[in-house]
Amino acid sequence: MLLASSFTRGMEYVYSPSSVPVAFVKTTDRAAGVSRAIDLLGLERFQGKDVFVKPNFNSADVTPGSTHEDTLLAILRKLKTLGAGPLTIGDRSGMGNTREVMEKKRAFLMGKELNAKVVVFDELGADDWELVKQPDSHWQQGFAVPRIVRHAGGIVQTCCLKTHRYGGHFTLSLKNSVGLAAKYVPGNSYNFMRELHSSPHQRRMIAEINSAYRPDLVVLDGVEAFTTGGPDSGKLVNANVILAGTDRVAVDAVGVALLRHFGTTPEVSQGTIFSQEQIARAAQLKIGVTDPKQIQIVTGDRASEEFAQQIRPLIN
Repeated sequence: MLLASSFTRGMEYVYSPSSVPVAFVKTTDRAAGVSRAIDLLGLERFQGKDVFVKPNFNSADVTPGSTHEDTLLAILRKLKTLGAGPLTIGDRSGMGNTREVMEKKRAFLMGKELNAKVVVFDELGADDWELVKQPDSHWQQGFAVPRIVRHAGGIVQTCCLKTHRYGGHFTLSLKNSVGLAAKYVPGNSYNFMRELHSSPHQRRMIAEINSAYRPDLVVLDGVEAFTTGGPDSGKLVNANVILAGTDRVAVDAVGVALLRHFGTTPEVSQGTIFSQEQIARAAQLKIGVTDPKQIQIVTGDRASEEFAQQIRPLIN
C-alpha cells in the first residue's frame, strides 16, 4: 500500500551523552514539585521558542491514568516564566475520543488561560503528518508524526509512573510518545496502531517512535503510581516523587527503578533495567543514555536525597 504523497521521510534524532542529570524531588505537591525539579536542571533553552507540550491524555482516567491537571498547568506556567512562547498542547487518545478527553482534562480551559493553542491530532489533515521510516525499523510502513511536533522550536512531554498491561510492560516517557503517532492518516486506510498492538515487537516499536523527535524536557509525575495494571487503572501507591530530565531513557530507567522499589509486575521486575526491551532498543538507537552509570540523580533537599539513595542502586 502506498502512503499519501504529502508524507516526507523523517530524520533520526540521536546524541551521545557522557552523563545526564535526572532531577528527583520527593513531594506530594505537584505544582511545587514540578517547579523545583525543573529548577534543579538549570535549563535555559526555552527563551523565545515556540514550545510543543505533550501530556499523557491517552484517556481521561484519574491520575496516574492520565496527566494531572495541576501537573500540566504547572509545566505551562513554568515554561512561561522561562520565556517560552507561543505554547501548543497536543495529543492523540488511544482509549477515548481525543477531543472529549481533552475537554474532561481541562486542556482547552488551560489553553485559553495561558494563551496556548490546543491541537487534537485526530482532527489533523493529511498534509499535517510526516512519515518517518528507518532502515532497521520494526514498523512495516513506518509511522506518521505531526509536522507541528517535528518542526517545533522546543518540545516538552509529561508522563505518569505506571505499568502497562497491554504489552508495553510500563508506560513512562518512551511509551507516552505513542500518542504522537497517528492511528490513521486522512486518505490512507492503514491502521498503524493495529500493527503496533498486534506485533511481537511492540516494545521495540515504541522506542522507535522516539527517534522522530528529541524533547527539551521530560517531566514524570510519580506522586501516585500504578505498580500493576495500567494504563487506566491498577494497584495504586503513593510514590510521592516528581522526576525531570532531558533524556528519556534516563528518566524511564529511574521510573522503572521506582516501580521495582514499590514492587511491580514480573515483566517489569525481570533482568536489568537496561535489558527491558523499550529501554534496550532506545539505547541501541542512541535516543538517550546507553549505560546506567551515565545517569546522575540530582536532589535539592534532605528528604529527596534520602529517598534517592534507595533508588540509585536499583538502576544498575
